[in-house]
Amino acid sequence: MLALLSPAKTLDYTSPLPTRKHSEPRLLDESQALIDVMRTRSVADIASMMSISDELAAVNAQRYQDFQTPFTMRNARAAALAFAGDVYLGLAARTRFDERDWTEAQKSVRILSGLYGVLRPLDLMQPYRLEMGTAVPTVRGRSLYDWWGDTVSLLLRDDLAASPGAKVIVNLASDEYAKVVRPRVVDAEIISPRFEDTDAKGRRTVVSFFAKRARGEMAGWLVTERVRTASALTRFDSAGYRFDPASSRPDRPVFVRSYGDRPAIAAQTRSLED
Repeated sequence: MLALLSPAKTLDYTSPLPTRKHSEPRLLDESQALIDVMRTRSVADIASMMSISDELAAVNAQRYQDFQTPFTMRNARAAALAFAGDVYLGLAARTRFDERDWTEAQKSVRILSGLYGVLRPLDLMQPYRLEMGTAVPTVRGRSLYDWWGDTVSLLLRDDLAASPGAKVIVNLASDEYAKVVRPRVVDAEIISPRFEDTDAKGRRTVVSFFAKRARGEMAGWLVTERVRTASALTRFDSAGYRFDPASSRPDRPVFVRSYGDRPAIAAQTRSLED
């Protein structure tokens, strides 16, 4: 069983590390080739391409210039500790995982990435921003989906064969990132949980901010509980969510949280970049 996550725009390269374990991204040659493409783009091009400010575009243009191999603990950081957006606040790997959990996460969690293709939690990565949905013309086509083709799906298929438990992918990634996964290639059951919150009037909706946290919560729970089967997903009850069988399908289990169980949005720490 594999859990898929999206990356985050917000990064953390300064907090103390809870583990020194690390590994090397397995598609680094592909990443270097993409970096070579991005180094040819001006700040204005990057700003337009990503719909971001010139200031953020300049930061990322410099990141492309600074990219260098080999990756070491001095110039890179494990992906699950470098990403710091809402999903990773929910994952809470730095406080939740012990050394055995990190070993489990390496087997059962994968992070989809526009630049790195697929990352394991302990794979080192250097700072970047390159979202999967970005239209980047290359010799392979006009998008990153064209760039990665079947490569990401083939690697996931191999990882799934080596991972513990059922031949199931728990898709906790956003639609933008999940689109790079080709079902016919991975040849596995794909389950995409949905997280809903009720408002003060009892109406149910997906609140993006809360849903991102919940995806990370579930990924962390899958690791620490050593979940191996699709049927066990219904036991998830972290952060106040409960499985709702009436609204669920086998490929889309629905988890609902009542208004009184959810934290106030105003109390949450947000990032301007994420």
